[in-house]
Amino acid sequence: YSSDIKEHKIQIWIRRAGPNYVEGLRKVKAASDKLGLGLKVYGPETHITAVIPMALGLMEHLPEPDLTQACGPPVRKMISGAGSKPSTQKPAPAPSKHTIVTATPETTSIVYG
Repeated sequence: YSSDIKEHKIQIWIRRAGPNYVEGLRKVKAASDKLGLGLKVYGPETHITAVIPMALGLMEHLPEPDLTQACGPPVRKMISGAGSKPSTQKPAPAPSKHTIVTATPETTSIVYG
């Protein structure tokens, strides 16, 4: 699916923590580099609530972690919310019995889990 991801300019941002997170991030980043997908990967040094504003372009991108070295405990300074862009999110449509939702080039999707 790499050609479809590139064709539709899909951005993929990954934040991973937990056991073996470094190995997982290394493998994902290696696959991304091989396929030319440009995935952004972050570990527990970056809080999940920081990754979402970066992905939406609401704040500067933080540098990705160096995955070539052995990692100690994650350390990252607090992120300032100053200077963030105002929300451009449209209000939700009025409730109805049936709603058909179609993705457009302006569609933003955040998958968390």
